[in-house]
Amino acid sequence: MNDTAFEKILDTMKDRELDAIVVSDPFSIDYMCGVLIHSGERMCVLAVRKDGEKRIFTSKLFYRQDPPVAMTFYDDTEDPTVSLAEFLALSRTAAADRSLPAAFLLPLMEKLPETSFVLADGIVEAVRQVKSEEELEKMREASRLNDLAMERLIPLVAKGLTEIELGEELLRIYRSLGADGFSFEPIIAFGKNASDPHHDSDSSVGRRGDCVVIDIGCQKDGYCSDMTRTVFIGEADGTSRRIYDIVFEANLKGIAAVRPGARFCDIDRAAREHIEKAGYGAYFTHRLGHSIGRQVHEWGDVSAANTNTVKEGMVFSIEPGIYLPGKVGVRIEDLVEVTSDGCRVLNSFTKEPIIVEEKDE
Repeated sequence: MNDTAFEKILDTMKDRELDAIVVSDPFSIDYMCGVLIHSGERMCVLAVRKDGEKRIFTSKLFYRQDPPVAMTFYDDTEDPTVSLAEFLALSRTAAADRSLPAAFLLPLMEKLPETSFVLADGIVEAVRQVKSEEELEKMREASRLNDLAMERLIPLVAKGLTEIELGEELLRIYRSLGADGFSFEPIIAFGKNASDPHHDSDSSVGRRGDCVVIDIGCQKDGYCSDMTRTVFIGEADGTSRRIYDIVFEANLKGIAAVRPGARFCDIDRAAREHIEKAGYGAYFTHRLGHSIGRQVHEWGDVSAANTNTVKEGMVFSIEPGIYLPGKVGVRIEDLVEVTSDGCRVLNSFTKEPIIVEEKDE
């Protein structure tokens, strides 16, 4: 059980004048209690009261013997919110995380009409944002494996394989390297497909002159990696190469702005301003980055809307991009680990432009 995390959460609850918090995100429950349950449609929550009492409420299907925290089990014929409401009965203010389905939250609110519920965003998540040294070591290893996988995958983009087939090859590469699998479904996009930042891989095959966006990540020992590189098949025309150079420089400027005490919005601005000055601001259509750890997208982002400050031990992505609809797209993404005086880039794979030679006829 993560006693330090519980202490920080109780302090935050006191600051926010909360009597209780209900956590349903399975990774947050595991982070605090060492109990990972993927309960599907069934309710599984950790409830914490301001007096320090804590309990997991879950189905009998997920019975644990000698659990690290008290657990209450229900069967499929019971209303799971009954026992939870009893545990929270004296709470006048309670927070629930965004993962808690309305199918459970609404009945819980009906049973506790005197309790005021608010969104719990940032209570557990802010604690999870700052990684321990053990967590950082696992993330460094996941990124090391991702670098090796990228190196093996890139030569295959000019071998006549479809985007889907390249994804299948990537999974085999990860397995051969000792990774546990994908941290997210890979994005492999040829040519005009690359102008869609979240393109779903299809049966497209690369052609000479295509840019290829390769956004991949693996999971190792419960922690995620994430990296994007853009390469070209055979040649890169003038527009594509210019866009590449702009995105490359924006990536470097974003990384250079990372340090403890910096605001996330200012890091976003450092990269975005470079793209805007180059005349492509309208084609950088997403935030600069996202937090990452047990999940590939965790709470907290690098965006114009986030005025929170960076802390040592945080890990997040720096991924500027330019996307000309129906024509070309370029994204370059690294993960950064915030250090005492700046940051460490977790990806070592080159960001210099790569021209992949076409397959032999």
